[in-house]
Amino acid sequence: MARDDRGVTPQSEDFSAWYNELVTKAQLVDRGPAKGTMVIRPYAYRLWELLQAELDGRIKATGHENAYFPLLIPESYLRREAEHVEGFAPELAVVTHAGGKELEEPLVVRPTSETIIGEMMSKWISSHRDLPLLLNQWANVVRWELRPRMFLRTTEFLWQEGHTAHRDEADAMAETMLALDMYVEVARDICAIPVVAGEKTPGERFAGARSTFTIEGMMRDGKALQAGTSHYLGTNFATAFDIRYTSDQGRQELCHTTSWGMTTRMIGAVIMAHGDDKGLVLPPNVAPYQVVIVPIGRGEPGEATAGAARDLAATLRAAGVRTHVDLRPQLSPGFKFNDWELRGVPVRLELGPRDLAAGTALMSLRLGDEGKQPLPLATAAEALPGVLAGFQEFLLRRATEFREGRTTTVDDWPAFTAAVTTGWALAFHCGDGRCEDEIKAETAATPRCIPLDGPPAEGHCVKCGSPSAYGKRVIFARAY
Repeated sequence: MARDDRGVTPQSEDFSAWYNELVTKAQLVDRGPAKGTMVIRPYAYRLWELLQAELDGRIKATGHENAYFPLLIPESYLRREAEHVEGFAPELAVVTHAGGKELEEPLVVRPTSETIIGEMMSKWISSHRDLPLLLNQWANVVRWELRPRMFLRTTEFLWQEGHTAHRDEADAMAETMLALDMYVEVARDICAIPVVAGEKTPGERFAGARSTFTIEGMMRDGKALQAGTSHYLGTNFATAFDIRYTSDQGRQELCHTTSWGMTTRMIGAVIMAHGDDKGLVLPPNVAPYQVVIVPIGRGEPGEATAGAARDLAATLRAAGVRTHVDLRPQLSPGFKFNDWELRGVPVRLELGPRDLAAGTALMSLRLGDEGKQPLPLATAAEALPGVLAGFQEFLLRRATEFREGRTTTVDDWPAFTAAVTTGWALAFHCGDGRCEDEIKAETAATPRCIPLDGPPAEGHCVKCGSPSAYGKRVIFARAY
């Protein structure tokens, strides 16, 4: 298919190429100088700031406090929890020299912070009155990545990680589910992604966790993306780091801990859950610019429309609408229209001399069949919030319908293999890790989660025929 330099490979032709081209051409990211690293450009970083603000507000509203912990962690800390270090060993970056000398003990560049925060918790907690301890940090982490893909898998990425300590399992599990619910809400209400919340199978758990819960979203190629996880760690890390408290009966008890995180991978989720062959499609709630105004005209008429565009932008901003005026003189209006379509802006307003004389602007939505519609300038500030809310709802509905249309309930192997080539399969599973490995080897599909809201059901494993292990069907899919 012929396309100019601003175009991207159609999704149906090569979804991976579409994605790789889009993140660059839409000015979201560039490759960093070290293998697997990325430079997040201002447009994408603003998207991250908006997402971060939404999640941070929810975290603080539930009683958690932000803190910051060191980037460099003594290697011995990771070795205290054997399953944890084994799970992360292939991804670790280790500092062995500093200040011109070899270090007495190597330092691991933070892959996650359970160990360093566990060490601090053991110092800060002594009594049941110190519990629950509810912490969160916004940070970067490093996990050495051999097959990087921008936002989805990079050597360094940004995230938040919550870490909490509790008196007992019930309180810790309630925290684990609270965090999961926050992630569901942010994905659904802010990113317009209808995720499925569920528990990971034992083979897919976080290293060192007793239980891992996830939210899984379907991308527009039918693959799954893990968009956030919440872990009940039991007393594993409390045992390793001696995180204890004196109960109200005077006994020494181990704390039950949790950890949970959401990363810049959510930017990739937004791109792949909504984008099309023309480029990004951004939900208004995370769009850096919700409205872009393109004034049209040269000379004196152009000055008039530019001035009116600035005035309109000021009025919209005062109404809480993130608005940008494209005043680039070297570019034609047509180029600007295509550019903002590529960059996913929800609403574009064109303002020419005739529009100005009529007291209107021409409004175009990033998706929809309505075409250009006249928008009265006098009521634009009152009308556009409703337009943006409607577009947000439309994207969530569209993504939900797409997911439901690509999810198949299967009971035999041929149906399973067919389903996971284009979407998700709901199937019975025996729970055996070896069976999971065989399924992955033959189809590239993995168990994404055991849906929390899945109806109770019993059956036989779609692969080996053994009785199902979970009392409900499991979602299998190829995943990023």
